[in-house]
Formats: sequence, structure tokens, C-alpha cells
Amino acid sequence: MVAPTQYDPGMTDPAQNSVQTTIFPHVVNHVHPTHTTHVNKHVYTHKHYFPHTDSVVNECYENHVFCGAPVNPCCPPHHRPRPFGF
Repeated sequence: MVAPTQYDPGMTDPAQNSVQTTIFPHVVNHVHPTHTTHVNKHVYTHKHYFPHTDSVVNECYENHVFCGAPVNPCCPPHHRPRPFGF
């Protein structure tokens, strides 16, 4: 006797995401001229400000633990191995 075929819901792996960092070097020329006058004195005060922002990255990790042997040991599990760090 053969039982009718049963279909389980399909499984979709989460999208694999990678980060590629590109460095764009920039050159900023700073020109610091001086001037001296013999009649008037000019005093310049340069105020330097350093704005700062923060960001937060939340990371989530998963562990898959197989407790016992699969029912059909001839078939591989339904997931692809992912590279280390993903």
C-alpha cells in the first residue's frame, strides 16, 4: 500500500547580505595666508567645531541544533551552508 503524496509548505532561506566597502581618497588643500599691516592690527579668532553623529547596528545570530537523527538520513537538510560571519 502506498499512501498519497503529502506536500509541506515551501521554505525560503533569508536573503544573504554582504557589505562591500569602497574608499574614496580626497585631498583637501588648506591655505593659511598671513598678512601684516603696520597701521592697523587685525586679530582673527578661528573657532573649530567637531560635530559628531552616532549610529546603531543590531545584529542577530541563529543556532541550528539537530536533536536526534533525521527521519530520512539519505536527504540533506533544507538549507545551504553560509560563509562564516553571515
